[in-house]
Parts: sequence; C-alpha cells; structure tokens
Amino acid sequence: MNIEQLIENFNNSVNIYAFLLNLIVATVLSLLLGQFYMRFGNAVANRQKFATNFIPLALTTVLIITIIKTSIALSLGLVGALSIVRFRAAIKDPEELIYLFLVIAIGLATGANYPILASIAVLFILVLLFINYKIQDRSRYAKENMIYVNIASETTNIDAFINTLRDKMDYVELKRMDRMSTGVDITFICKAPSLDAITAMQELIVTSTPNTTVSIVDQPDLIV
Repeated sequence: MNIEQLIENFNNSVNIYAFLLNLIVATVLSLLLGQFYMRFGNAVANRQKFATNFIPLALTTVLIITIIKTSIALSLGLVGALSIVRFRAAIKDPEELIYLFLVIAIGLATGANYPILASIAVLFILVLLFINYKIQDRSRYAKENMIYVNIASETTNIDAFINTLRDKMDYVELKRMDRMSTGVDITFICKAPSLDAITAMQELIVTSTPNTTVSIVDQPDLIV
C-alpha cells in the first residue's frame, strides 16, 4: 500500500478538518475551564498547577474517541490496552474530581463530533458554578490567605503575645491554648497584611520574650 492509498484511507475514515476543529474547541473549552477553576475553585491544593493538566487530558480524550469511533477492532484493542493502565494519583478534594470529569466530558463530546454541544454544556455548567459561588456563604472564604501561628513559651503571660499579633496582623483568632508546668503553647489563626509584617511579628515576640519559639505555617485548614 503506497502513501497515496494510506492518505485516502485516512481521509475516508477521519475528516481531518473536523478533527482539527474538535481539537481547537477542546483546547479553548479546557483553557476556559482551567481559568475558571483557578479563579473560583475552593481546593486548598495548588489550583494553577492542577489546571495545567486540563488541556492535555482533553486532547488525549479527543484522540482516543476519534480512534475508537473509526473502527470496532481499534476500539477493542484500545480498551484492552487501557485496561492495564493503573492511576495511583490520589484525589484529595472532590472538587478536583468534578473538574477532571468535566475535562473528560469535553474530550468525549468533541471527539464524537459534537463541539457545539460541548460548548453549550460547558458554558451552562460554568454559569451554574458561578451562580453557586456567588450565593454561597462568604464565610467559607473568610480564611483565605491566612496563616497558622504557634507560640511556645515558658512565660504564662499571653497578653503580650496577643497585643503583638493584633498590632502586626489584620486578623487574630485564638484557636487553642495549652497551659503546662513549663509554660504555654498557643495556636492562633492570623491574616497578615504583608510578608514584612510576619517577619516583624515573629522577631518582636522572640526578642521580647525569652525562651520562646514561633512557628508559622501557611494553609491552616490542613492543620487546624
């Protein structure tokens, strides 16, 4: 079989222009979904890094569906090949799983030559997600960009710590205080106006109170 026959057989089984259109639509929709997820997502993980997987996943799904629909034999072989693949990446947030299913759905719809249907469905879903984002209780997002501050000290006078935190931080909330024979161990949730404010707060507490340690961790929801 020469090259001309191969090209002719390929054109008879796959419309190259429709395939390119499907790839473009899948790319645009995945990019839009990724931007929406980074802006309005609630996951505590790195949303920007996670969203970079949307376009490759969608295009891969488009390719798989395009191959499957051209031949029953190819579809059976592909199913057998994919059955040996094991994905062991843990999905820690249900929201991540929802967006992955949306990306796969984009690939399925465009790969099946339904780019308009995919566009309408994705836009409709994004509108619903945006409305849900707006009507949700805003207290869910009140703790964004906050830090976990733990102070361990031999002194039992916590007023000095609280005054320093209130002076340097925009928001201070006491989460836990353990009184021990050797001193106190206190946990706060704080919102800092800047990195310089965090450094100044830590330096002031350590220098003004002997035998005191200050631990600061981002993303307090992972700890407290």
